Amino acid sequence: MGYLNLDKEKITLTVEELNVLLADYHLYYQKLRNFHWNIIGKSFFDLHEKFEEMYNDAVLKIDDIAERVLTLRFQPTSNYSDYLEISNLSESKSEFTDTQMVEILLEDHGKILNQMRKVVKVADDADDEGTIDLIGAYIRELEKTSWMLDAWIMKTKQTHKEIK
Repeated sequence: MGYLNLDKEKITLTVEELNVLLADYHLYYQKLRNFHWNIIGKSFFDLHEKFEEMYNDAVLKIDDIAERVLTLRFQPTSNYSDYLEISNLSESKSEFTDTQMVEILLEDHGKILNQMRKVVKVADDADDEGTIDLIGAYIRELEKTSWMLDAWIMKTKQTHKEIK
């Protein structure tokens, strides 16, 4: 494949999986905005700030993923109707407790991590080290964020048990 010396047929599978990941990240980003706007209660200050940090990170990843697709000489999916059709994630209501919001995000993290691993697998089959490197770093970052959110839930549940 031209200047990248990659097999276009093999890269096509990578791009398909990258576009699913792009869709996942768009729904994830909007969910983070939703939760950022609608968080209430005693965890407001902590989670309002954390959700903003997370959606700022997500928007950067959206751009990186789209630009990787372009680097591979394909077009990134760019319509919300298409995202809703191919994403592993679903839209979310706004009326959740702080703990429910974090649990929903952790569930989404699992789906996004699974999609990232699919991308890495097909990229590996195509000898596409650039995509593997990009997504490998994202896996590590999302795993760390998931650990932190899970620790917050454990602390919150422990606190709730102590109050009873």
